[in-house]
Amino acid sequence: MNNKELLKLAEKARENAYVPYSKFKVGAALLTKDKKVYTGCNIECASLGGTNCAERTAIFKALSEGSQDIEAIAIASSNSEKNEPTYPCGICRQVIIEFGPEIRIITGYSEGEIYECKIKDLIPHYFSGSDFIDNK
Repeated sequence: MNNKELLKLAEKARENAYVPYSKFKVGAALLTKDKKVYTGCNIECASLGGTNCAERTAIFKALSEGSQDIEAIAIASSNSEKNEPTYPCGICRQVIIEFGPEIRIITGYSEGEIYECKIKDLIPHYFSGSDFIDNK
């Protein structure tokens, strides 16, 4: 699956976003190394701490169905059609990097410019399980 196809799936997932407060819709499409795709959207809650981002929704779906080998995550937001990329928030970056520093992040607009980087480029000097003293 190429970046444009994965981004189109993120754009479709964005349609299901529940965003009564921010009105900022985000969709994500996660590609595993065995080529399975899991989608997610952002889901807001009046108690904002209960809100979940699209990227984490897709990751949690993949994990709950037994997939941990993430290859890429495409992100499409309300800004995508203006060709403004949206990158993962800090919490999502930390969750993504938990599954590997080489995971590709794809953002932009499927009918416009598409941007790609690796999660390690978005969160240098990241904290991981190897930072626990007992794991060294």
